[in-house]
Amino acid sequence: MALFTSPPSATRLIWRWPHFTPKELACTCRKHCKGEYFHDPRFLDALEAMRKEMGPLTIRSAHRSRGHNAAVGGVANFHHAKAIAADIAVTAKTRARMLQAAVNAGFTGLGYGRSFLHVDLGSVRA
Repeated sequence: MALFTSPPSATRLIWRWPHFTPKELACTCRKHCKGEYFHDPRFLDALEAMRKEMGPLTIRSAHRSRGHNAAVGGVANFHHAKAIAADIAVTAKTRARMLQAAVNAGFTGLGYGRSFLHVDLGSVRA
């Protein structure tokens, strides 16, 4: 697992996930962390497998710094800070197909928001 205070370019890393970039997976908060980023390769492998099945995915939120999480009232010890979670944009048309692709990719924590599917590698739950 790598930790950066700003997202490095994919060419600076050994990057085997061609459909995602560190920048799109970094914390979007500029007040608390200025784009902090790190990844868990198992998570990115699952995300890449999901992308291969689904086609393009729009990541709405992936890594979230502890400061950002506290500012938005998030729970302690959450999966976004561990770099094993993402919220992916979903539409009514792609909802069921995307959920199945997430299960097929090995995600174990799943949940729908109004316009996104939350996926993570935490304990099995829905």
